[in-house]
Amino acid sequence: MNSIYEKIRNQALDIASRYPATAFYQNFPEQVAFSLRTFESDPVVGALHDFVAGHTEDDFGHGLHHAVKVAQDAGALAAIEGRCFSSGNDGFISDDQMGHRVRMAQCAGLLHDIRRKHKNHAQEGAVFAEKVLERYAFSRHDIMDVCLAIENHEAFKETKPGRSLEGSLLSDCLYDADKFRWGVENFTHTVWAMVSYANIPIRKFMDAYPSGIVFLEKIKTTFRTPTGKIYGPEFIDQGLSLGEQLYSYIQTEFARYL
Repeated sequence: MNSIYEKIRNQALDIASRYPATAFYQNFPEQVAFSLRTFESDPVVGALHDFVAGHTEDDFGHGLHHAVKVAQDAGALAAIEGRCFSSGNDGFISDDQMGHRVRMAQCAGLLHDIRRKHKNHAQEGAVFAEKVLERYAFSRHDIMDVCLAIENHEAFKETKPGRSLEGSLLSDCLYDADKFRWGVENFTHTVWAMVSYANIPIRKFMDAYPSGIVFLEKIKTTFRTPTGKIYGPEFIDQGLSLGEQLYSYIQTEFARYL
């Protein structure tokens, strides 16, 4: 990363440090903690994390840091939304079933950008993920659900229906967790890795900045789970607020380069 972008990123990190945790994390601490425990203790998730760490292309802004955050929040969303689906007469799924759904959401999160630099990366990622998951003790239906979620995770693209309510839920949880990252983290991590990788001059970056903000604004209406529809827009609003402050900072501090 060149010195200009390094200074801008440091400013973004400073601004971001002043924002409170979004209501999603404040209102669902148990589910967030459950997902984190699963991520840290589940042997299958751990093995898959190690695999992804060795195969993810980190220099494009969607590397291991991004995959881990998506996996953990997808797991939390699966825990929150999973109670809506009953597998028994009591109206609730068992803890084992819940743990399984969280595990599947985390596997989808870890693998969703495994082919990020490739054309049609969601489709190619799904094909690659299928081959990876066949090495683990997953049922064929589980593998199909994870791969479909990966194929469906891009914004503003037509989605394919899941084979079941559970499969559709997994797909929606992955999408929303991925789009949570389009808030503050877009400006503290993702965008700087992308511009550094592509070696984009600061003037060209700033010319494209306003259209990027408009695109982020549109994401607010695309969240898919009931929880995501309620809490997702706050992630984007924080990102937009940070982005606006950062735009003014760049115009002031680096005017001679624009």
